[in-house]
Amino acid sequence: MPLARSLSVTSLSGLEEWDEEFDLEDAVLFEIAWEVANKVGGIYTVIQTKARLTAEEWGENYFLVGPYVESNVRTQVELIEPTNPVLKRTIDKMNASGCKVYFGRWLIEGSPYVVLIDVAFTAWSLDRWKSELWELCDIGVPWFDREANDAVLFGFLTAWLLGEQNKYKTPPYVVAHFHEWLAGLGLVLCRHRQLPVATIFTTHATLLGRYLCAGNVDFYNNLAEFNVDKEAGDRQIYHRYCLERAAAHCAHVFTTVSQITAIEAEHLLKRKPDVVTPNGLNVKKFSAVHEFQNLHAQSKNRIQEFVRGHFYGHLDFNLDKCLFLFIAGRYEFSNKGADLFLEALARLNYLLRVNHSDVTVIAFFIMPARTNNFNVETLKGQAVRKQLWDTAQTVKERFGKKLYESLLVGQLPDVSKMLDKEDFTIMKRAIFATQRQCQPPICTHNMLEDSSDPILNCVRRIGLFNSSADRVKIIFHPEFLSSTSPLLPMDYEEFVRGCHLGVFPSYYEPWGYTPAECTVMGIPSISTNLSGFGCFMEEHIADPTAYGIYILDRRFRGVDESCNQLTSFLFQFCKQSRRQRIIQRNRTERLSDLLDWRYLGRYYISARHMALAKAFPDTYLYEPHDPTSTTGFRYPRPASVPPSPALSRHSSPRHSEAEDNDEDERYDEDLEAEKDRVNIRQPYSMPFKNKLSTANGANGSSDGDAMSSRPVCTSDFLQISVSFGIVSVTPAVQPVICFRG
Repeated sequence: MPLARSLSVTSLSGLEEWDEEFDLEDAVLFEIAWEVANKVGGIYTVIQTKARLTAEEWGENYFLVGPYVESNVRTQVELIEPTNPVLKRTIDKMNASGCKVYFGRWLIEGSPYVVLIDVAFTAWSLDRWKSELWELCDIGVPWFDREANDAVLFGFLTAWLLGEQNKYKTPPYVVAHFHEWLAGLGLVLCRHRQLPVATIFTTHATLLGRYLCAGNVDFYNNLAEFNVDKEAGDRQIYHRYCLERAAAHCAHVFTTVSQITAIEAEHLLKRKPDVVTPNGLNVKKFSAVHEFQNLHAQSKNRIQEFVRGHFYGHLDFNLDKCLFLFIAGRYEFSNKGADLFLEALARLNYLLRVNHSDVTVIAFFIMPARTNNFNVETLKGQAVRKQLWDTAQTVKERFGKKLYESLLVGQLPDVSKMLDKEDFTIMKRAIFATQRQCQPPICTHNMLEDSSDPILNCVRRIGLFNSSADRVKIIFHPEFLSSTSPLLPMDYEEFVRGCHLGVFPSYYEPWGYTPAECTVMGIPSISTNLSGFGCFMEEHIADPTAYGIYILDRRFRGVDESCNQLTSFLFQFCKQSRRQRIIQRNRTERLSDLLDWRYLGRYYISARHMALAKAFPDTYLYEPHDPTSTTGFRYPRPASVPPSPALSRHSSPRHSEAEDNDEDERYDEDLEAEKDRVNIRQPYSMPFKNKLSTANGANGSSDGDAMSSRPVCTSDFLQISVSFGIVSVTPAVQPVICFRG
């Protein structure tokens, strides 16, 4: 199943520079999603982190549209009067007609304007609108599907909003960007009512794909064979699937977040995406080069404190030679790869034991599940740890006072008299309190469905019960992390910084924010070639492993082979010295520029410009021309010896002490960082110019600057050939988008 390229991210930094002088005074952008100021899943992160860049581009002409959820509005939104007179008239008219529409600023970076629609207030119109939907589109929505009912209400209300806005023709050009099927009905209605709106639909994961993968189906090998109507009907989501497919086909521009999801959408939604729009992050760059290393050390110390309490009475391993691994996300046991991770941990445990390794691995599973409270044994462990700390502080104060008094009189202290019987009694009682008759718990909470929980059942099968003989320990934390937790008081970001490796062997992962977040924080990670992030990194980095990005092959290998490969990655990582891990973290952190919205936001700009060209052909011109050859960008291997044993010049890594004392290893951190900065060019700009300058380009000017810009369009499919690790990329056609005067 080849990766056929839509407008790909392959040439992220290999494209020639474009000049952007597009005047947005005549256009307005509405970005519509159910997760605007309403956190449900990953789309919230996409919109929240991208808002600052989009607000800078569109200024006062950028509005986010979402549902009104009072609990979220209280903490995230500042309600104000609409600043745009046209939008104010639109909202006032809708409110006078029986709706409740609110306007405000979302209190995030960029402070974008938000239009929030109370769908519950217009529930009285649900039956009428569902009937209209049936008459227009032959899509019937069952009464019991509350989420689909909300989608109907939200869709009709957003179409109403855009229709009212268009009546005033100020500004004359409207772009509406809809995210996911929950918002898609508004797009379908806009096209049916022939509103003069340039529409974009982005699917972050297809509905049917998520359901099929959750059902343990051999998804990717049978992608072209599925009877999509039957499969959706069997899972009672046919009406949702129809809404999603209709939105994909009605949109002027259809986008998705990764190449792997583009293939999925082509087969399941029956339309090839026009643009691939990878998800980015707002990358915080530190002023000091090694500041993120210091943050890693601080957060690691906090995790070690938790581990001391959790394993009290069985703390027979060296915390300085302890590696923290983690997996986090929705509790989808197979989709997120938790099953493969657990099996690999069992095999890793065997390898560490037979090789007499002194490394201990603690694997955290951060996946929310149904619980009723914290585990008593887990809370007791933290209480015992705190009691030991208080005891040590008490004895230290008594010892310090005696030492101070002895020095005051000019005498060296008699060490045998520094601790009296009372001190020894206190310490003995503290030691006896750490005795434990049971193994340290696997789960930190009381599970409501302990006997049927997939993770716990798998742990029982592989026999990893945190015994002293095991070199791999498991901690299942079935709740999202919070700094207010009495158990592990850390935010997710702090926790990630304190770990050594993120493991995300997902089977179904359209993008994958968790490994991306690891990368920008300088933490190595394992992902797969079935995740958008993994495909993106394989595409851009000649040697991902050397930069701490391990790509697991789950696409062309069987489960057992993939598990062996994952075990090999983990075992190689365990054999790295501390210095090698520090070098690897430095390299990983330098890749963060590739994931910055300053780069990846350009693909959203491309989609909006393409939609304008398709919706308003009399104003925006879209014409292809013959391409010149171009080479796709590949992030090169680092100049020094990579820290991964698999790619090292040595057949296996040298011993830690020898590594730390080796002065001859060719590694200069500042020099290598400077080389990487040169390799990453600034993000390209889209070829939009003002009316006068582009009018000349549209008339066939042969000016060298005009021809040097690399244009984009839906037919910009890249043909890739691979030979001995060298990737060449040739675009099939290079169209140009310009503004017709």
